[in-house]
Amino acid sequence: MEEGVVNEILQGPLREVFDSAQLLTDVSGSGNNWAVGYLTYGAAYRQSIVDKLRRASEQCDCLQCFFLIHSMGGGTGSGLGTRVLSLLEEEFPDVCRIVTSMYPSVEDDVVTSPYNSVLAMRELTEHADCVLPVENQSLMDIVNNINLMSHGGNPSSVVKRDSTVTSGQGGLSRAEKPFDAMNNIVAKLLLNITSSARFEGSLNMDLNEIAMNMVPFPRLHYLVPSLTPLYTLADVNIPTRRLDQMFSDAFSKDHQLIRANPKHNLYLACALMLRGNVQVSDLRRNIERLRPSLPFVSWNQEGWKTGLCSVPPVGHTHSLLALANNTCVKSTFMELRDRFTKLYKKKAHLHHYLHVDGMEQSFFTEAVSSLNALIEEYHHLDTTKANWTPDAPRLCIA
Repeated sequence: MEEGVVNEILQGPLREVFDSAQLLTDVSGSGNNWAVGYLTYGAAYRQSIVDKLRRASEQCDCLQCFFLIHSMGGGTGSGLGTRVLSLLEEEFPDVCRIVTSMYPSVEDDVVTSPYNSVLAMRELTEHADCVLPVENQSLMDIVNNINLMSHGGNPSSVVKRDSTVTSGQGGLSRAEKPFDAMNNIVAKLLLNITSSARFEGSLNMDLNEIAMNMVPFPRLHYLVPSLTPLYTLADVNIPTRRLDQMFSDAFSKDHQLIRANPKHNLYLACALMLRGNVQVSDLRRNIERLRPSLPFVSWNQEGWKTGLCSVPPVGHTHSLLALANNTCVKSTFMELRDRFTKLYKKKAHLHHYLHVDGMEQSFFTEAVSSLNALIEEYHHLDTTKANWTPDAPRLCIA
């Protein structure tokens, strides 16, 4: 909602990407307050938002889904972002809603981010079809690894000066915020998801198929994204990864955009979205190779969704995005709940929220109840993992 921030984009290198008539701003942001974003700005700009959504959707020949990209820690992203999500459900109930949510790190400089995140989580659980959680800390770790490479951490891997991953500065200095580098990783995630809609491929995947195939229970729609190679948008000199190695990388913790270990938890489903010169036989062979080491829920052992796009990302022969519906996300949610509870026990900063028209304390209790229920649902599924054994014999039908 900050006019200055949006104007900065309109004067930057991406100004041609945006239709200025579709932008919406106010004088100031939401002051890191979910209630201001959701209730104050949400009410004031409701009709204007709906009008802009209709205008954009009416220009589509085949409206597959809506993407919502927002942060969880501040006030506008969490509050107005989730208000837009509920408006999408009201106005376009049959169109899939895929949300990319940026989760704050523990060292976040917004004191009220646990409140904002938990209040937003309830809306995401109720109104989104799929949520792709991305943690700031994971992005920082990835960028730090690139930085290490650029300073000779690995002789065979070098980041060129002035590459996109280093924000055009030729290396991340301490004074520089590596937001450009972090945003590039998220941009790559979105580019891979939408590649089937933009390019031809032997096995195209509609965006609405992701929710249809990946979400067996409506509330459990949080998909862990992992990318390989991680540096597609960066000008990084690394040897081309073998195809099989790329599949293995996609299931390693270092390539995930949230900090969790899926192999210690249970898979409900998994989507593999490939770009480049990859054959269906390569895909099947690697799934068969990886399957024994991945603990899938007993009633969905064949829960793999695949997409092949023939056009690779710039600078690479192939890339892979894996989206895992895995119970490991509960660790992220539990950490968020703990940080929320520490503040809420002391009733710290609550008055800032309760002074907003329409905001009541019940919003907080209902939000944390929703989060508790979500964690419990994941935990209940996790208890069935005790019955999983690697290389279990599978039923063969002649």
